[in-house]
Amino acid sequence: MGRAGTPPVKVVVKVGSSSITGEGGELDDGAVLKLCGELAATHHAGHELVLVCSGAIAAGLPALAMPTRPNDIGTLQAVAAVGQPKLMERIGGILSEHGLVAGQVLLTPHDFVQRAQYLHARETLRRLLDLGVIPIVNENDTIADDEIRYGDNDRLAALVSHLIGADVLVMLTDTPGLFTADPRLDTEASLIEEIAEVDAALEAVAGASGTPRGSGGMASKLAAAKIAAWSGVRAVIAAADSPSVVLDAVEGKPVGTVVHPRQQRLPSRKLWIAFARGAAGRVVVDDGARQALTRDGRSLLPAGVRDVEGRFEADDAVEVVGEDGRPFAKGLTRVSGDTLRTIAGRRTGDLPEGIPHEVIHRDDLVVLP
Repeated sequence: MGRAGTPPVKVVVKVGSSSITGEGGELDDGAVLKLCGELAATHHAGHELVLVCSGAIAAGLPALAMPTRPNDIGTLQAVAAVGQPKLMERIGGILSEHGLVAGQVLLTPHDFVQRAQYLHARETLRRLLDLGVIPIVNENDTIADDEIRYGDNDRLAALVSHLIGADVLVMLTDTPGLFTADPRLDTEASLIEEIAEVDAALEAVAGASGTPRGSGGMASKLAAAKIAAWSGVRAVIAAADSPSVVLDAVEGKPVGTVVHPRQQRLPSRKLWIAFARGAAGRVVVDDGARQALTRDGRSLLPAGVRDVEGRFEADDAVEVVGEDGRPFAKGLTRVSGDTLRTIAGRRTGDLPEGIPHEVIHRDDLVVLP
């Protein structure tokens, strides 16, 4: 049992670069000490922990005497290669002083797309937890490409939460949570303490990255909380410098912004179709097809397709868009964009031989609100 009779839970803690580095890009030792103390207190209270930690690039900058973060991907990857072992060495060393063992796990969102890699990652993390280890997960910045630009560690943390069947995802940042407006610009902005459903209005409230040392920002954290909610995981966005923030979040005490899990959960395959794969294009469908997909749970047929946007190949993820221009689903297409343009609007009996009858099979389709 956890502290004061609290049932033990699985926790994913995500901390961004801006919360553990100083203004010059170097690791802030005080912040790292506090973070490790929080992890140790939560672990000693009987809970299982995974840390998703940004900061490899920030930790590598001072070692290479770089005063500012470079812009080109090749240099960023090189800096990450230097910084990652430094980050692990410091965090692992502090945790060892608390009697804990850390283990490094490097992942990218692509590991959630391939089923075999997904299952292997899940087994590795579960085994580490069984051994009492605190896995420290980071995006594999030394080989990542687009992800390194956009701070996908927030999304990665949400996917890891689903992967291990976590109960709570704690995202530590440099603000107390999500506000009704940007508190740097609006003195009347107030903290949103609870969110039942992440909708378009909330997504509009969330701003861009707050500091040059971080690459996520509140919009990224809200998107991660949305993934967690669809996984049945409670998400908490809170300030890294708040006392006992991790244990308080785990025990359900008032801290930061809480995003409640949804009653309806997505299975793992549909979760990574919806959130782990970027859309390569858009398929516009008529109202009849929209109703068949959303109400009747059917596959998308060529007859319902009205337009095709973008260039994509078979097995790519695409957004499904209504005639009003709004996306309402996402799926894996069985035909390329060029092929779909030639068969759009055709009935099944009129399709050329060898062409799949479904554009997107219902097993590969996710309808989202």
